[in-house]
Amino acid sequence: MIADTVRSYRNMPPNRQTLELPIAGMTCASCSARLEKNLNKLEGVTANVNLAVERAHVEFDPAVIAPQAILDQVAKTGFSIPAQTLDLAIGGMTCAACSTRLEKVLNKQPGVEARVNLATEKARVSYQPGLIDEAGLLAAVARAGFSASPISETSRAEEKARKAAEYHHELTVFVISALLTLPLLAQMIPMLAGVHQVEWMPPWLQWLLATPVQFWAGKRFYTGAWNSLRGGGANMDVLVALGTSAAYFFSIYMVFLAGPLYFEASAAVVTLVRLGKLLETRAKSRTSGAIEQLIGLQPRTARVERNGEAVEIEAALLKTGDIVLVRAGERIPVDGTVLEGVSSVDESLLTGESLPLAKRAGDRIHAGTQNLDGLLRLRAEGVGAHTQLMEIVRLTEAAQGSKAPIQKLADQISGVFVPIVIVIALATFAGWWLASGDFTQSLIPAVAVLVIACPCALGLATPTAVMVGLGRGAQLGILVRSAEALERAEKLSVLALDKTGTLTEGRLALLSIEAQGELDDAAALRLAASLEQGSTHPLALALLEAAKARGLAPAPVTAFANAPGDGVSGEVEGRRLRLGTQEWVTPLSLQRSPDAAQRNPGSLVEGSAELPDSAALHPGYTSPTTSIWLADETTLLARFSLADRLRPSSIPAVARLAGLGIRAIMLTGDQEAAAAAIAHEAGISDWRSRVKPQDKAAAVTALKAEGQVVGMAGDGVNDAPALASADVSFGMATGSDIALEAADITLMRSDLNGVADAVALSRAVMRKIRQNLFFAFFYNVLALPLAAAGMLNPVIAGAAMALSSVSVVSNSLLLKRWKPSQRPPLS
Repeated sequence: MIADTVRSYRNMPPNRQTLELPIAGMTCASCSARLEKNLNKLEGVTANVNLAVERAHVEFDPAVIAPQAILDQVAKTGFSIPAQTLDLAIGGMTCAACSTRLEKVLNKQPGVEARVNLATEKARVSYQPGLIDEAGLLAAVARAGFSASPISETSRAEEKARKAAEYHHELTVFVISALLTLPLLAQMIPMLAGVHQVEWMPPWLQWLLATPVQFWAGKRFYTGAWNSLRGGGANMDVLVALGTSAAYFFSIYMVFLAGPLYFEASAAVVTLVRLGKLLETRAKSRTSGAIEQLIGLQPRTARVERNGEAVEIEAALLKTGDIVLVRAGERIPVDGTVLEGVSSVDESLLTGESLPLAKRAGDRIHAGTQNLDGLLRLRAEGVGAHTQLMEIVRLTEAAQGSKAPIQKLADQISGVFVPIVIVIALATFAGWWLASGDFTQSLIPAVAVLVIACPCALGLATPTAVMVGLGRGAQLGILVRSAEALERAEKLSVLALDKTGTLTEGRLALLSIEAQGELDDAAALRLAASLEQGSTHPLALALLEAAKARGLAPAPVTAFANAPGDGVSGEVEGRRLRLGTQEWVTPLSLQRSPDAAQRNPGSLVEGSAELPDSAALHPGYTSPTTSIWLADETTLLARFSLADRLRPSSIPAVARLAGLGIRAIMLTGDQEAAAAAIAHEAGISDWRSRVKPQDKAAAVTALKAEGQVVGMAGDGVNDAPALASADVSFGMATGSDIALEAADITLMRSDLNGVADAVALSRAVMRKIRQNLFFAFFYNVLALPLAAAGMLNPVIAGAAMALSSVSVVSNSLLLKRWKPSQRPPLS
């Protein structure tokens, strides 16, 4: 078969092209057959659709049909071609102008959306298969004058080793360059003391020392400048190459005329800029330290059971289902479930929780956490790249590669910065020439203008702060999906809160049953559990757990229906039943007597200070009880009272949010009395009860319409619409997958303090970004006029330029010390 495929490719007409398209939406053989038939209807197209691998192999004649028409035909048939994501390591970027230009080049490719990060030297590219492929993207990067290689999980160590070798090479070049430059700079010491024209070194020796610095140590600037100009742009390398070349070649000219030489200026600028890049590289490598630390949590070896014996193997060889043994003091290599053993586990570097958590049989456990004091026997359920630890790394790296809206201005300036500086340098030269008529006196200020301008600081101001801040957040259990979400969180003014699982522990317990008529408590509970079997709602789980504890087996249910916000209904043992809120389950034909009304009180009227017994506080619980009702078509059969505990951290967390200027609003589907009591206990003055899932989203939208920046925190499936509607959404990691998918920020701890921490972190990061941007803008606005006025020697200008980007990165690194304030431990 392979030979036939090779022959078919050899026999393919030279003008035909091939597309390999991933197809989404095919569910059976008729789907693939229909798509194949429709594709083959197109003129010049031969298609083969494989259902097993969900791909289409398409050959077409580009002279007859365009690739876009093939993609459109797939869509018309009812299927889709999912976009693919490719992470690239980029080589050759030296400043913000480089990353800006490469991003523009990639985004001009058909079906491509790209973001290039100067700080990480990476690009994340989303592309449409059929319009371009990986080879086309790599070719586009090469045409722009850069190198690129795909990033994979296995390439991390190779990339780290490559960067380490590159750093050592840069260090060697700098040391040799500095040794050659120092004798030239020694001549400047008498000049600084006011003694001029002191040149104790022969001109030919100065020329000899400056030449290897200019063309060996400075080769990277010429190469970078050529690649940039060839790609249709200009970057920092162009400025350095122009400035140093002007000083170097003018000095050669003056060697023969016995005039003043400026070899020390060209050599010093090259050396100092290389020093700046060396320090910048060192500092940038530290910005990803948090990610490296998280990756380092994964142990390299693991002990597994093989034929009844414990065998040590490489962690990379672990498979799902393996039985893993973890001794006290060892890090856990897999995500899994404890089968045997009792121990305390330190999850602080994964969730930010400072206190060890007790683990026993049946508990979930995660890779990277540390077993403290007991032997644990685990079943592996997530291994290698498929652990929560690596998912945190992937999410954080993706967020670090995103761009905050505040960066747009810096990107726009970086795109035109170099041409503007060249124009300023030419104007400086012309102005001094007209004023003095002296070529030498005109050249030096122009060179100073070229070498002091620094687009690097502008390009690094935002991404370095974002990288360090998000990395620090990941260490504390705060996972931010994008820099844009981080920027929005800083402006948060209102936070809408779900009650169950967010303010409370989310673990309801059945407190009492009040059965009526022919049913006793056990029979009523069995019917209720029958209706709720299969549900994951907290109320349902509490009823099912109570039934199991009493040995009651649920009966089969038919005609089941769910009414979100109201309850469930179905047929059990021939009876049509409803379970839910009193108003929803009460039969319309039922006329309530005063006695019945007293037994079954209605909802609390707004403004009343009295709580009915359905919301009375139960001993041992800080939250009120919540009642649900069971009824058939004619009769109210039973009332079930359940309660949930308020999290110990919720009260101080609400106070912290208020201290940050954020107003908390509770949205809950609970009855009004229960909502009022829990809100009062938590210190929340604004709350809404009996809010259905779709109404939660409407409430968030209404708050946004008032001009508020609205956040939403929740953990359930019913919170997903409101989370999606909010400006910033916070999901609890212990919540549903749907809620987490809708969340902008995921909190690894089920603790509302995490929201306050996330907001405080966002404000710290945005404060650093503004400091960096101010310095970058202020530096260039101040430095360029001074250089043009002839007040800065090119050597001083080169040193200032080299240190400007280092100062920005160093300022961002201060975020590594950031800690949340007033964060109480969980009990």
